[in-house]
Amino acid sequence: MTTSTTTAVVAHGADDLRVEQVDLRTPEPYEAAVAVAYGGICGSDLHYWRHGAVGQSILRAPMVLGHEVVGTVVHAASDGTGPAEGTPVTVHPATHEDTDVRFPRHRPNLSPAVRYLGSAARFPHTEGAFAREIVLPAAMLRELPRGIDLRVAALAEPAAVAWHAVSRAGDLRGKRVLVVGSGPIGALAVAVAARAGAVEIVAVDLHAKPREIATAVGATRTLDAGDAEAIAAVDADVVIESSGSHRGLASALRGATRGGTVVMVGLLPNGDQPVPVAHAITRELRLVGSFRFNDEIDDVITALADGSLAIDPVVTHSFPVEEALEAFAVAADASVSGKVLLAF
Repeated sequence: MTTSTTTAVVAHGADDLRVEQVDLRTPEPYEAAVAVAYGGICGSDLHYWRHGAVGQSILRAPMVLGHEVVGTVVHAASDGTGPAEGTPVTVHPATHEDTDVRFPRHRPNLSPAVRYLGSAARFPHTEGAFAREIVLPAAMLRELPRGIDLRVAALAEPAAVAWHAVSRAGDLRGKRVLVVGSGPIGALAVAVAARAGAVEIVAVDLHAKPREIATAVGATRTLDAGDAEAIAAVDADVVIESSGSHRGLASALRGATRGGTVVMVGLLPNGDQPVPVAHAITRELRLVGSFRFNDEIDDVITALADGSLAIDPVVTHSFPVEEALEAFAVAADASVSGKVLLAF
């Protein structure tokens, strides 16, 4: 198979991020080529940059990062599947393989055989999509309605993560919601909860900037993460824990009303965590995990198109791909940024 090259953002190991040329495959009949417009920097991308690993997913070879991308089809799949040339698209970054391991078949995000763009969970690694041009199965592409700002559409993937988390809590109409951790996923959860009819949304964060963004997308008030007494007094029907820290989870448990629901979408480190689980027992809290998403990205696209999901303020910075290292540094500083995009 012949190859050409394209500019990409590649993690070679801890603190070793490079913008370099990588091979671009000729598409198979079922694959399309996409010219990437924007890519959103995710927490997992930051971990690969800083630590060379995300939990047990350890870099064993250089890997192209990125899974939150939008662009335009420049070569449609020759077998006739997928979007036509010239179509603006976003990407569903997961693919699934058959497995004999038991899991709910209607919840493929729980499959142990899933592959995710820009992941070192397997070897050879699954290359990511931070490149000027990418080749992907046409089935991974989602057509974007004409007129959608691609900068905002770059949030479709993380917004789907937030949508999945909020849906795990059930009907939010008339409910009081507490969101612990107001980074990009938390802010997007605020926006999704507002669209879902929550009557009150309290957003919590250590920093003023994320609280400001949360207010802009629908939070009715915000609290400093250090104000434990005020957080406990929220008495929320539903709590979305998106900080990914044991302190955040402790706040979530204390801030939930008796009989309430705590959705855990923030990914905590591996190993035991010191949290006040007794609160969950004595208050009969419902603790719910939330991992990635399934088809919620389609709901997000529809909501962006009809204007019912307002998430523009979540994007705070955009850097040309040549300035990727600076972009990653800004994205890693939650006190100054929300979602940081790379412009390809």
